[in-house]
Amino acid sequence: MSQNPEISKSIRAAGIETNYHDEGKGSPIVLLHGSGPGVSAWANWRLTIPELAKKYRVLAPDVLGFGFTERPKDNRYDMDKWVKHAVGFLDALSLDKVGLVGNSFGSALALQLATRIPQRISRLVLMGAVGVGFELTEGLDKAWGYQPSIESMRELMGYFAFDRALVTDELAELRYKASIRPGFQESFSAMFPAPRQRWIDSLALPEETLRALPHETLVIHGREDKIIPLSNAYQLHQKIQRSQLHVFGRCGHWTQIEHSKRFNELLSDFFAEAA
Repeated sequence: MSQNPEISKSIRAAGIETNYHDEGKGSPIVLLHGSGPGVSAWANWRLTIPELAKKYRVLAPDVLGFGFTERPKDNRYDMDKWVKHAVGFLDALSLDKVGLVGNSFGSALALQLATRIPQRISRLVLMGAVGVGFELTEGLDKAWGYQPSIESMRELMGYFAFDRALVTDELAELRYKASIRPGFQESFSAMFPAPRQRWIDSLALPEETLRALPHETLVIHGREDKIIPLSNAYQLHQKIQRSQLHVFGRCGHWTQIEHSKRFNELLSDFFAEAA
């Protein structure tokens, strides 16, 4: 067993060796992480997995191109590839129907899955979500345009968190070291090269598609989010017919970290209603 908590189980999904976490028993919930530099499922969901696992089976894969999942040799990425890998992950584990949680970029992937395989998704949670059109923010531009250095990572963490006390030198160094692991920056820099507005536009779903979603959906956002604007949450809530919205005050893009207790309670209660 690896000493690195980010590395857990491995399974072949759509031909890709995939690192994932699998804890707890009960109805399955799949967590899809965001697209920050050096990100992994564990980095995003380390405070969420053990709490949800008290009542559910929680699965958190490293999405294609991120973390410790195998990277495609051509280092090219698009939504079709991300969807194919995610569906392959469900298939490999014989998961016929799951609750789905998407964070930031992971929300765009979650929305695509809910659109393309609606019968396999029970309920949907979108947190700090991409998936609708918006103007590129300074924070997202810096995140997707990240070039490795401790100083750049420290600056970037300041955009993610409302509570600057969370942005310690230790955290900046930890995330910087994660971003320079072999293959990490090469794949990350290939995903969203400038000009970056086009990637926001490509991740957005048409309004009629969002309105047609049949799933009960929980939209969560931090009021002070500097990466993804709060207006995204209002757009999604307005367009997804069976949706509810929860906005956390004094919260940036790290809802699951800055308000972990209440966030985990919201998810646990929301998925319990589907049981």
